[in-house]
Amino acid sequence: MRLGAMSISLAVKDIHKSKAFYETLGFTVYAGQIEKNYLILKNGNALVGLFQGMFENNILTFNPGWDENANKLDEFDDVRDIQKHLKANHVKLEREVDETTSGPGSVVFFDPDGNTILLDQHV
Repeated sequence: MRLGAMSISLAVKDIHKSKAFYETLGFTVYAGQIEKNYLILKNGNALVGLFQGMFENNILTFNPGWDENANKLDEFDDVRDIQKHLKANHVKLEREVDETTSGPGSVVFFDPDGNTILLDQHV
């Protein structure tokens, strides 16, 4: 199964302090708007999202259809197909995508330890 680009979305308390910390590790701002309390930082193919006040816990994020540079992939597994696979394997979904649609959509579920996983397709 091809899940696309992977990043960690961090629920941060102070986006300015977090930005400075990750810049110390060699990350640079790739996308987002600090005045809207979110940034995406990049170091090579590593992506870290900083989100202040948007959610409570950290989230593993996968973007079906995108590579780590947000370029559309020619071939990828659609989020609806991934959702069908998860359901067939008895993964409980917190939020589902409408399988009668196409294009952008998202699915949310938890791993066995309670970590949130977001499949967020933009194409």
